[in-house]
Amino acid sequence: MKKAYELLIFDWDGTLADSVGRIVESMNAAAVRAGEAQSSDDAIKGIIGLALDEAIHTLYPHLEPVQVESFRQHYADIYTALDQQPSPLFEGVSESLDAFRAEGYRLAVATGKARRGLDRVLKANGWQAFFDITRAADETRGKPHPLMLEEILGHCGVEPQRALMVGDSAFDLQMASNAGMHSVAVGYGAMSLQALAEFGPQVCIEHFSQLREWLAGAAIPLPR
Repeated sequence: MKKAYELLIFDWDGTLADSVGRIVESMNAAAVRAGEAQSSDDAIKGIIGLALDEAIHTLYPHLEPVQVESFRQHYADIYTALDQQPSPLFEGVSESLDAFRAEGYRLAVATGKARRGLDRVLKANGWQAFFDITRAADETRGKPHPLMLEEILGHCGVEPQRALMVGDSAFDLQMASNAGMHSVAVGYGAMSLQALAEFGPQVCIEHFSQLREWLAGAAIPLPR
């Protein structure tokens, strides 16, 4: 039987890797270094997925471009120091991705991380050549602009209706919609399933392994 989708595209932070807490910690530590007030956990979770400069500007709209750049460097230094031991993958991710490859799916990553950070975590997991293509926010347009997905689709030669975006933030789901693609919302990352359901995902999952079950035809309950 022909699969509904050919290409599966994944966000990284909060979708594949359990890194949301580390992002919150790094952002608030960077705020202290920059002489700014710390933000709430929820506010920081609300910008995860954006390119870093845009995320900082969203949290601190009064900062001038030079101040944003200084803040960005503080964040990068702090996060890199904390990430010497990369954030662990969520339960079921490694096994499921291996299974997807064995089942003939093409796999890609579309992330708000910078290329340097993405390459570091790919290497840590032995995945330098695992995905068909990976795209980072500092080498294309940031989410929710669809260019990142359009570049992945073009590289893989796949039509939007044959691809699926999997993510934990509104920006992931909006990006998919802007690219004419379907999406899956995961509820264990930055945003709740109740919030993500408003953006029209095909399904909402609470555990990564449920993605494989759903693709195989299992019914997944909607969030309440």
